[in-house]
Amino acid sequence: MTHTLVLLRHAKAEPEGELGDAMRPLAAKGRKQASALGPRLAEITGAVDVALVSSALRTTETLKLVAAGLRVREQTVVEDLYQGGPRKVLGLLQELEESAGTVLVVGHEPTISGLAYLLHDTRDDLAREVSLGVPTATACVLEVTTAWRELDRSTAHLTRLVRPRH
Repeated sequence: MTHTLVLLRHAKAEPEGELGDAMRPLAAKGRKQASALGPRLAEITGAVDVALVSSALRTTETLKLVAAGLRVREQTVVEDLYQGGPRKVLGLLQELEESAGTVLVVGHEPTISGLAYLLHDTRDDLAREVSLGVPTATACVLEVTTAWRELDRSTAHLTRLVRPRH
């Protein structure tokens, strides 16, 4: 069974204020980015079976706006996505049920680009691009041809980067 994995960096957020990093809301630009990204992802992936989202305010707001244009069947806020690195997120993905055909992870840099680079099976232009990091509201779409539990270094193929149209 082939799976689709979408690794999404949250949309543009406000600078850190008195409430701290975890409570940074989306900026006006970020709200526009996330709202525009939902329909773009829907065109490419169809519905999402499982969305795993960081507990930070900017990621939960991103998912809410993206999901207005993209059907998300199940979503879970995962505390470990806030500060966990690529290997931590990989461990979460390896625990998914095989019935999860399309999975969306909404998280942070440098974890999103690091995981996309780790999983990608080819050192091509896309690999070089994600190795430098991904901008806000950018989704890395990967094709996974293994079982989730077998997902590891170089076992997926990064097919494209998706950004909102303006």
